[in-house]
Amino acid sequence: MSDNVPAVSPTVLLAPVAALAQLSSERGMAGDQSETLFRVVAAALFCTALGISAHFRRKADRAGGSVSWEGEGVPMLVALRLSGLALWAAVVAYLVNPRWMQWAQLALPPWARWVGAVIGVATVALLYWLFSSLGKNITPTVATRAEHTLVTHGPYRWVRHPLYSVGTLFFLALSLLAANWFIAVASICVLQLLALRLPKEEARLVEHFGDAYRAYMARSGRLLPRFRGRR
Repeated sequence: MSDNVPAVSPTVLLAPVAALAQLSSERGMAGDQSETLFRVVAAALFCTALGISAHFRRKADRAGGSVSWEGEGVPMLVALRLSGLALWAAVVAYLVNPRWMQWAQLALPPWARWVGAVIGVATVALLYWLFSSLGKNITPTVATRAEHTLVTHGPYRWVRHPLYSVGTLFFLALSLLAANWFIAVASICVLQLLALRLPKEEARLVEHFGDAYRAYMARSGRLLPRFRGRR
């Protein structure tokens, strides 16, 4: 090599590579911190909703006694429990270790995930409202309790089964927070199964309450408020 050609230091050649590596590392750390924040918010919402549900269901069981599962039907019972288990398992897996659910990850912008957080907070408040309105009449099956009363106040003034629609909205909010399509699909599957079970559930309620429930059906929506005039 000629003495007139200046030597180039390996450090100079590698400087751009090192800079890119550092930038990538910083972005990765920022991404990890953001994911941790989303998980913390999702965990807080999930645990709060779970606590509300457990509290009111325990009170209902103490006040009204046990409820028979016989009217559920074995196929529907199995389908609902398996789909519900898949939904809960997906949420818990994300909260414990997001990598376990990375196969269903969505490339959502941060603002979309924060929209999920806002919807989650709103649905938790709605869950408390509807559980406190329903009181001792909460049942996990289509069966009614011996001292079941017809609730038509609170959210039940407009919707006959708000727990199903609000519960689905809650898990859809978690799917946004987790940026996970499987949670959304599983929650819709559970809602579809509940919708298939609803005719049997409402038949039991008509049998229990008679014309009072028929009149209630005429002025309320099944899963969403009825916006047209009363019949």
